[in-house]
Amino acid sequence: MSTTDAARFWDGVHTNRPTVADPRPNARLTETVAGLPAGEVLDLGCGAGGDALWLARQGWQVTAVDVSSVAVERLTRLAVAQGVDGRISARRHDLRVSFPDGLFDLVSVHYLHTPLDLDRAGVLRSAAHSLRPGGRLLVVDHGSTAPWSWSRDPGVRYPTAREVAADMALDPRTWTVERAGAHTRNATGPDGQTAEVTDHVLLVLRTA
Repeated sequence: MSTTDAARFWDGVHTNRPTVADPRPNARLTETVAGLPAGEVLDLGCGAGGDALWLARQGWQVTAVDVSSVAVERLTRLAVAQGVDGRISARRHDLRVSFPDGLFDLVSVHYLHTPLDLDRAGVLRSAAHSLRPGGRLLVVDHGSTAPWSWSRDPGVRYPTAREVAADMALDPRTWTVERAGAHTRNATGPDGQTAEVTDHVLLVLRTA
């Protein structure tokens, strides 16, 4: 699938979802970041923008990227409306082609699942390499399929956090896995429906 087709697919996903004036941040992000000092953060696959807006309100300088121009434009408007546009740079970016420039104190990757051809392990390795020493990579993946997911394939298998870490093949002299496990929570979908879901959570620290 071409870059144009990828953008068209995700533009369609976001267009079919209602615009939310104050989208919620992901629970795994808020619990992980709450104790960290604010710095520069890269939000890969920013989607509706809840994470980027929350991080900006906590004092982080946010670079938020998504392949969907619909998502990027919505986040840009929300940042202005919430008065945090000085802390958020929202950009359209196709991770299959290139990776955002810069060094970061945190890279947040939530639910970077796609039906498109993507070297996910390569993207996550690039994310780890974009950390400053002392920075962290937070990868949160689906461990189960929510009723409101764009993909409801009953045969899909989600890799564990340990498997994701192994696929990244990071040098343990430079990166340390701080957390890798599965966690359940009650989640709310875009139309208000609720369900118990499983998250696979991986937290990697760059030590050198």
